[in-house]
Amino acid sequence: MAYNLLKGKKGIIFGALDNKSIAWHIAELAREEGATFTLSNTLSAQRFGQIDELAEKCDSLVIPADATSIKDLNEVFSKSMEFLGGKVDFVLHSIGMSLNVRKKRVYNDVDYDYYRKTLDISAVSFHKMLQVANKLDAINEWGSIIALSYIAAQRTLYAYNDMADAKSLLESIARSFGYIYGRDKKIRINTISQSPTLTTAGSGVKAMGGLMDFTDRMSPLGNADAAECANFCISMFSDLSRKITMQNLYHDGGFSSMGMSQKAMSMYNKSFNSESQEG
Repeated sequence: MAYNLLKGKKGIIFGALDNKSIAWHIAELAREEGATFTLSNTLSAQRFGQIDELAEKCDSLVIPADATSIKDLNEVFSKSMEFLGGKVDFVLHSIGMSLNVRKKRVYNDVDYDYYRKTLDISAVSFHKMLQVANKLDAINEWGSIIALSYIAAQRTLYAYNDMADAKSLLESIARSFGYIYGRDKKIRINTISQSPTLTTAGSGVKAMGGLMDFTDRMSPLGNADAAECANFCISMFSDLSRKITMQNLYHDGGFSSMGMSQKAMSMYNKSFNSESQEG
C-alpha cells in the first residue's frame, strides 16, 4: 500500500546493483511512493548487475560513475538535475567495498593500498558527494540525505575488518556535514545502521550466515531485512522526519541495545553441554 510519502520529490540513488541490494528495494519503494530519481553505480556494476532493468521499471536514468571521482560526481548531480528538471530532494549513499575482506586479509595484516581504497570508496566518497552537491547547490531546502552504515562502527565484530573503520568515518562525516548543511540550507543528513543483510556485497563477509543467525537470535524483533530498511529510508526521505539530522539511527530489531537474549543463551548452553559431554 502506497502513501504518496514522496509525491513530487526527486532524488539520486547510489549503489543499486541487483535485486538483493538494499538500494534496489529503496528505489522500487521510492517509485511506488511517488518519487522520480536517477540511479548511479560504476560501469562494471552496470555491465554485470541489473541496474538497467531497475531503471526501466522505475522510469529512471542510469548515470555511471566512480563515486570516488569528483569529476564523475559532478556529472551525476548535473545530469540528474537536467533529467529531473531541477534540484533533488533526497540522496542515498549505499556504497561499500573492501578488498581486504575480498582477499581475506585479516585486520592485523591488511594491505594498506587496499585499506585506503576501502576508506575512499566506503566513506570518503560520501564526503565528496556532499561537497559536490553543496557546491552545485543541487539539493532543495529540507532535503534528506541517508548513508547506510553498520554497528561495527561502534562495536568490534569478528571478520568485518577495515570496513568497521570506514563505517566509523562515514558516520562522522554525516555529523560534521550535517551541521553545515542543516545550518546553511536546512538539509538533514543521517546514517542508518542496518541489521546484517544478505546482499551481494554482504555475502562476501566471512561467516555471514552465522552472524545473521546470531543477531536474529539476539534481537527481540529479529533482523530487519532489505525491504524493511527501504520502508525506514522512505520515511526518512519524507517530510515526516524534517527535524531529524546528524543521527546514526539503528534499524536492527533492537540488537544494538541487547547484551544477551534468551534464544542466544539457549544455543550457547546447548553448545556448552555438548562440549561437556564430549569431554
